Amino acid sequence: MKDIVVSGARPTGNLHLGNYLGAVKQFVKMQDAYTCFFFIADYHSLTTHPNPKDLHNDARTVLIEYLAAGVDPEKVTLYLQSDLPQIPELYLFLNMHAYVGELERVPTFKEKVRTQPDNVNAGLLTYPTLMAADILMHKGTKVPVGKDQEQHLEMARVFARRFNNLYGKEILPEPIAFNMGNELVKVPGLNGAGKMSKSDDGSTAIFLKDTPKELSKKIMRAVTDTGPTEPNQPKAEGVANLFTLMGYVSTPEVVAHFETEYNEMRVRYGDMKKQLAEDMANYLTPIREKIEDLSKNDAYLKKVAEDGAEKARESAKKTIDEIRSVIGFKSF
Repeated sequence: MKDIVVSGARPTGNLHLGNYLGAVKQFVKMQDAYTCFFFIADYHSLTTHPNPKDLHNDARTVLIEYLAAGVDPEKVTLYLQSDLPQIPELYLFLNMHAYVGELERVPTFKEKVRTQPDNVNAGLLTYPTLMAADILMHKGTKVPVGKDQEQHLEMARVFARRFNNLYGKEILPEPIAFNMGNELVKVPGLNGAGKMSKSDDGSTAIFLKDTPKELSKKIMRAVTDTGPTEPNQPKAEGVANLFTLMGYVSTPEVVAHFETEYNEMRVRYGDMKKQLAEDMANYLTPIREKIEDLSKNDAYLKKVAEDGAEKARESAKKTIDEIRSVIGFKSF
């Protein structure tokens, strides 16, 4: 039996290059090697109280961009979290055995308390139990997660172990973190610092749907410096970020050319940015064109979502029926 991979993404708008290289591209590899459940975590987004129109549109956007990037609904179970009524039920059961003290010690919860003191809701506190319910519902054994989610995954292991020990039966597996490559991909932004994100109104992020004109505009504004003043000079972070991005989308020959130009103090950042913009457009254009086509095909999107929900509910029902029986819920 194949290992079961479970992973989700909150619907927070358009996917950027970091999402694609760090996660979605990995999903495409995973779908041929494992039994995969990929979901759009619209329940999770409620912790920030999204506008109802935004919630639906953002979920639709993620679905479209997953499909455009190569996630195959014939190979994986691709669904919306909110289409599974079993998720909140398992969330409830896990919350009965999760302790306030351990939830309050989670670093991401502490950070939310600090950054949004006017919206410290119970959903934020119990975020780890909802994440655990997502994974354990399908008896997931492998979960591709970033560094910021590692403690949440460890808590899912704790909740599974605690449940099994409490009821004396090995029902829920303890999932492990993994990725398909040798190391996690970190895609930098265009602002000269940090990884790619949607900060600053998206001006430092490259989105899968960006047109060549939009890509050129963003990349030509990317942070650099005044240029090297001595041979083989260490690169400033903004310059190093451009070379990193070029490594993802340009040919080795192009990268080598600009490395030589930099090391020999001849580099012209304008030329480098123009080349990067051109290569980035060539890299993303097939995905953008698929996004545009899928956006017009509501019937297909509806079918994908409904088929995914049906497959996911079949898996979830088996687990929740087993859990209810072990807890002691029986019909009269």
